[in-house]
Amino acid sequence: MSTVRAINLVLPEIEVHLAGSSIDGQLVLNLRSTLVDPVVKVELVGRGFLRWLEEDNPDLDYHKSTACTNEAVYISKAKNFHIKDGCLDSGVYTFDFHFSFPPRIPSTFTSKIGCISYFVQGTCCSRQMVLAKEERCLLMQGIAGDHRRHVKDKASLMVETRKDVLYFCCFMHGSVILRISLEKNIFCPGETIFFVTDIANRTCKYIRKVVFAVHCIVLYSGFSSRGERRSLEDRSEVTRLESRTDTAPFETTTVTSALVLPKPMPVTSTLKENKIMAFRYELVGTSDLPCTTSTIVGRVPIIIAATS
Repeated sequence: MSTVRAINLVLPEIEVHLAGSSIDGQLVLNLRSTLVDPVVKVELVGRGFLRWLEEDNPDLDYHKSTACTNEAVYISKAKNFHIKDGCLDSGVYTFDFHFSFPPRIPSTFTSKIGCISYFVQGTCCSRQMVLAKEERCLLMQGIAGDHRRHVKDKASLMVETRKDVLYFCCFMHGSVILRISLEKNIFCPGETIFFVTDIANRTCKYIRKVVFAVHCIVLYSGFSSRGERRSLEDRSEVTRLESRTDTAPFETTTVTSALVLPKPMPVTSTLKENKIMAFRYELVGTSDLPCTTSTIVGRVPIIIAATS
């Protein structure tokens, strides 16, 4: 039977922590019997890790893949509590702790290739043996990034895309124009993106639906097993909205839409800022054109920036 009956971390009820802020908590230790020479500590850890497989040599007659990996440590702090007389009798003990988050750390992030995670861990040991441990994950909103370079991007933005289509074995043709307009293209995590879409249908078919989504494009930087630097770009949806348009032939429809950004989310950044991952974003509008295999896609680059 373990000497430690229970170990608990008491943390403030904060849904998302902001880089540069601080956290105050308690480690509560419940002992069943006397503990001699204990080591009681709390650690704050933030780290990133990525891994993907790629073909080692495409010219080979057989398939051979190699793993590309990388990792980074963003926070590593520990608080060791002083135990008077080197002994704790049975009972309940409360240890207070305080940690400050560095201002230039990335947000919590998870994908099929990599992750950035933060956690607080409380441990009770005796004679180098771990008797009890508890770990609590934290959601972190990073504020890193050189926001001065985004000042020129505060103006309104409009992107227009045209797609020519053919019908009935090329005897009929037409076009579709998709125009997406934003009053600004710099947004904060948790903010709502409002935008207007004009769909000019110059075909003889209805355009029934347009799908809008915010895409996160991540550039991963890793190393192969031979120490060679490798990079991989991956795209994923952050948030999504489907709009029914029913745009009639040779008519134009205007659609006003809104997408709510999640929180936390990584801010637009470079590899230099995040060490192993770089983030950028696009607002993407997509519509399948009826009776064809064609799709019209409009992409608007947006910037995610957070301030303290």
